[in-house]
Amino acid sequence: MSFNDDEKIVTLQDSGSRPTLIVPGRVQLISFHNDMAPLQETKLKVMLEITGGDSSNDRPGLDLVAVLDVSGSMAGEKIAKLKMAMLFMIKKLSPIDRLSIVTFSTDSTRLCPLRQITENSQKEFENLINRLKADGWTNITAGLETALKVLNDRSFNGGRVVGIMLMSDGEHNTDGDPAEVPLGNVPVHTFGFGRNYEPRVLKAVAHKSIGGTLSDVQNTNNLGKAFSQCLAGLLTVVVQDLKLTVTQHKNESTIEQVSAGSYPQTKHDATGSVTITFGDLYAKEVRKIIVDLLLPTVTKELATHVLEIAYSYSTGGNLFEAPPVTVIVRRTGTPSDQKERPELTIEETRLQTVRIMKEARAMADNNKLKDAQDKLAEVQKSLENVVDESNPIVQMLKLELQQLLKFMKSMEMYEMQGRPFALSSETSHDRQRFASRGDLETIRPFATPRMDKYLEQAKSFDKDPSKVPPSVDKDVKEELAANPLAPITGAINFYLQAAIQSLRAIDNILNTL
Repeated sequence: MSFNDDEKIVTLQDSGSRPTLIVPGRVQLISFHNDMAPLQETKLKVMLEITGGDSSNDRPGLDLVAVLDVSGSMAGEKIAKLKMAMLFMIKKLSPIDRLSIVTFSTDSTRLCPLRQITENSQKEFENLINRLKADGWTNITAGLETALKVLNDRSFNGGRVVGIMLMSDGEHNTDGDPAEVPLGNVPVHTFGFGRNYEPRVLKAVAHKSIGGTLSDVQNTNNLGKAFSQCLAGLLTVVVQDLKLTVTQHKNESTIEQVSAGSYPQTKHDATGSVTITFGDLYAKEVRKIIVDLLLPTVTKELATHVLEIAYSYSTGGNLFEAPPVTVIVRRTGTPSDQKERPELTIEETRLQTVRIMKEARAMADNNKLKDAQDKLAEVQKSLENVVDESNPIVQMLKLELQQLLKFMKSMEMYEMQGRPFALSSETSHDRQRFASRGDLETIRPFATPRMDKYLEQAKSFDKDPSKVPPSVDKDVKEELAANPLAPITGAINFYLQAAIQSLRAIDNILNTL
């Protein structure tokens, strides 16, 4: 059976004309590194930071598939909370978005094709949600495969954002391994609901997709809030298929390692370059990449080109390739007293802390709970010696370590709460993307401004579902009113940076001559 019955977006009479799409400058790239290095062979670290621009009213439409567990264990309060979370999500979508709902228990069912969000369809979606009933086994594989088929069979797909949100409250207990399902380029965000789900399966599914995360939602009251955070990201995608390539300079540098979390890397031996594939980037979302370089010995003082950086992305079906940027370092015989850039130090601290948290989780999984506790306590103490101890990232790491240590007081507590918390934390750090892990309001690394806004809206909706939350279009209008230059600021900055880069290149040529 083919699912090519997705609805075509029909422009509503009162929706107004779409603004002209501005393609350049939708992300900002900056680098952090020491600008001098000794003449002898030495190592140099370069941190690249790429940030999504402001959200705007020219965003591409979203094709979202919600994959919902309706197995027997969802009966009662759980399915009631699921319905509430879905109602909030339906009310947030706009007429340029489409939604399909897939349920799974012993098998899976597509309740509806991808449908445009209108006043009429919203009511029909609400009726579908309110009729949900819990029964049967838990077949995550079937639900995931059906959702992928909904997206892959689309007739209308040009330039649209896609996403799957999959929630489950139990262990996969029928044939087929969900982690073996081929996902292609579709981001899959998984939500472990309640206290009886298997986090390793949901983490494996999210990890296999580009940009997917695992959210740990043990408190059933938090599902709507967790959904709101994921939705806030999907509704603020500023670029798609983001790729960044770093290239070493022949005889002047060698790339030894590129640290970019769990995003796929492709090495090109012929050019000495590495390409990282990030997928979608949300408004104000940040990706940090550390490039470890080896600089060879040189015999005289000179300015050398040590790294070339290029990136590309698509938006609204348009491909944009930014001109390459070069990192230049002055090789000098004068002893350098330059210390590592503080921005780089903080990021290295985060990466080191996350590595140790993973090691501690592996120890606990092997019943070495005391060793895991000692490991976490050791890194917790080391954070007290960080130069910028008051940095928000350091403070967030301290909170995460404190919570994980609390969940490792016993093996029973670790298996119930510690492992899900650790796995959701890992996917969040590996993706540099927010994922709910228990307390949504205190531990919020990588959260974007829109996520903060939607958290408050979801809390308000939970208290009074009769109060309709603002639509995503109203959210955008509010943001544009606060910053009316947002749609063009990115492009202006891009062209200014390009001009500065050209002037620096000319200056270096003149200095060399």
